[in-house]
Amino acid sequence: MKIHELGHVVLYVSDLGRSADFYRDTLGFREIERRRGMALYSSGRTHHELLLLEVGGSPRAKHTPEPGLYHIGFKIGDAPEDVRAAYRELSAKGVTIVGSSDHTVTHSLYVLDPDGNELELYADVSDAWKTDPHAVLAPVKPLPLEES
Repeated sequence: MKIHELGHVVLYVSDLGRSADFYRDTLGFREIERRRGMALYSSGRTHHELLLLEVGGSPRAKHTPEPGLYHIGFKIGDAPEDVRAAYRELSAKGVTIVGSSDHTVTHSLYVLDPDGNELELYADVSDAWKTDPHAVLAPVKPLPLEES
């Protein structure tokens, strides 16, 4: 067996309306359907990339490392300015931003969704990984996003 690509992610959410609105209105996902405790999204690359299922309960109270999913990465562009623009937009919308990093091949912004799931919003800023797969292992550097 061989995995060909990551097809989709399914998240359990505490409040479907709040989470579905966040992924559609704040992050710009194209919503395909919302009904009976589920919301489905696709960028058009495949039938769906994201499915939200409402299970109730409370969002995670704190953000601490534990076994399980760490974050989900979503590509938002191909230039450093794409990440800076996302930072400005999400800051203005009051989204919880937990960090940013220069990974040499990508610039990344880390945010929390309404249930405390961490999302990496990144731009590919180098294609060095195509000729050197180890480029993705370069030391992580700070990525200042505030205007100086």
